[in-house]
Amino acid sequence: MLFSTTFLVMAVPLAVYAAPLRTTKRQVAAIDVTVLQFANTLEQLESQFYAAGLSKFQDSDFAAAGFTASSIAIQQITNIQSDEATHASILEEELTALGQNPNSTCSFNFDSALTDVTTMAATARVVENLGVMAYLGAASLLTDPQLLEAAGSILTVEARHQTILNVLSGTGTAIPSAFDLALTPSEVLAVASPFFSGTCDLGIPANPTLTVTNTGSVGQGTSLTFSSTAINSSVDTSTLFCQMMLGGNPFSISLPYNQCVVPSTVNGPVAIYVTSDDNPLQSNVVNRASANNILAGPTVAFIDAQPETLGQMVRSSGTGTASASSSTQTISPDVAASIVSAQGSATAAGATATDSTSVSATDSSAAAASTANSVNDSSDPSAPFRDDFTGLAPGNAINVIGWSNIPSN
Repeated sequence: MLFSTTFLVMAVPLAVYAAPLRTTKRQVAAIDVTVLQFANTLEQLESQFYAAGLSKFQDSDFAAAGFTASSIAIQQITNIQSDEATHASILEEELTALGQNPNSTCSFNFDSALTDVTTMAATARVVENLGVMAYLGAASLLTDPQLLEAAGSILTVEARHQTILNVLSGTGTAIPSAFDLALTPSEVLAVASPFFSGTCDLGIPANPTLTVTNTGSVGQGTSLTFSSTAINSSVDTSTLFCQMMLGGNPFSISLPYNQCVVPSTVNGPVAIYVTSDDNPLQSNVVNRASANNILAGPTVAFIDAQPETLGQMVRSSGTGTASASSSTQTISPDVAASIVSAQGSATAAGATATDSTSVSATDSSAAAASTANSVNDSSDPSAPFRDDFTGLAPGNAINVIGWSNIPSN
């Protein structure tokens, strides 16, 4: 009994002090406060989303969605929800310690994402991946070392959540890439804004959304179609391009808007943009901020080309996957590869005619090479971990946009 009592007494301070924040009131930069408020809103969105799903669905609903044991999915989602609620609580305490109002002005509506367990599970992958992208993208904005360390400790947990949800999909790759993608706050809010109910003013403009309008399953070889308020009847889509950003690639894959075909090299999450020209976008958010050709996006889609045994053990293969639709055009991998190759050659050839605000021929060649979905070594100047790109003119205002269509699969 003495051992049990002592253990409990010791456990309490361990639980209290394990949190990365809980600091005394101090002065921090305004941008740090904005990032904290931004992160707090995202954590509340995640926590409330999972709580709503767990409240709505029963064991039988998870079984109907193909889970071999509903308790596995429910247990993992419950654990994830608890983590997100803890993150939100700690962030609110830190905002209070900094003399800021910890209460978010945002409310959420998840009706369209909670029609059934299959839709919830698909939405959860996007929501959780958005958390990874948001914390990664905000790292360059934080100036306070303590806050940066705390954000990093949350980011690693969000990434673990993402892996679990990839497994629970039954069709995804647990860890599809050696690198994750980062989004700017405006891009993140654009993805999250359809979940907001009413006004959510965080002092950061949310960019217009981009939606994938294919009604069938999306995979390698699928010809994608889009809608966006930024692409109305007055816009000549023949002059537009789609850009696909993959984890580990320093540049996006640039394709004509009307030939936006998912290449055979894509697996896992992909961020898709629509741009006014074929200059490839940079994966690095700091460098991408000066891009002035983004018209809409990104939309975040999951291309599940490499299902794994672990996921299939958890969830029956093919269960809950949307069937092919006549509105979804899928072409062969060879044709898809030829489109990518042709566009890469055209990009490289046309680059010599661009001015100083365009990506150079060398950078365009790197963009074409990125379709191989490989990670370059440190001797390659286009490697994703380098931060010395100077091909785009500095000083341009950031203009990024986005939303993710949630497929029912």
